[in-house]
Amino acid sequence: MSKANTNEANANTKANADVKRSLELPFFTSPGILNGVTEQSMARAKENYEKLKIASGEITDVLRESYSSNAKGTAEYATKFIEFSGANASSAFDFLSHLMGTKSASEVLQLSITHGRKTVEATAAQNRELWDIARKAATETAEPIKNGFAGVLQRVS
Repeated sequence: MSKANTNEANANTKANADVKRSLELPFFTSPGILNGVTEQSMARAKENYEKLKIASGEITDVLRESYSSNAKGTAEYATKFIEFSGANASSAFDFLSHLMGTKSASEVLQLSITHGRKTVEATAAQNRELWDIARKAATETAEPIKNGFAGVLQRVS
């Protein structure tokens, strides 16, 4: 349309009668997508969705409990580790102070042997205690998962 024709069409309302004002597109359907969908299958799908939603919430609770147990075990382990570090540092300073008071090489040797033996025994005991704490934490962390997941999966299936 030229500018003259446009002005004429705007001035003449009868000329606008044949101008289409909307975009006319054919209605597209999605053949095959909804074939076989029945009210019964929709109800089953909704029921399954609700079961999964409940199971998801229960699994979240189980994981939260497991995480809490793990955090407690980790805190206990860290506390004990710091306690052992302090005891070991104190033992080393005691050894150094006794070492300063020695008068002969044989005293230094005897003191070193005694301190070494005590250190090895203490380290072995500390490692056993740390191992027990770690094993307890791992067991307490895994227990809610083992019990919770089994129950949730049985209810969902």
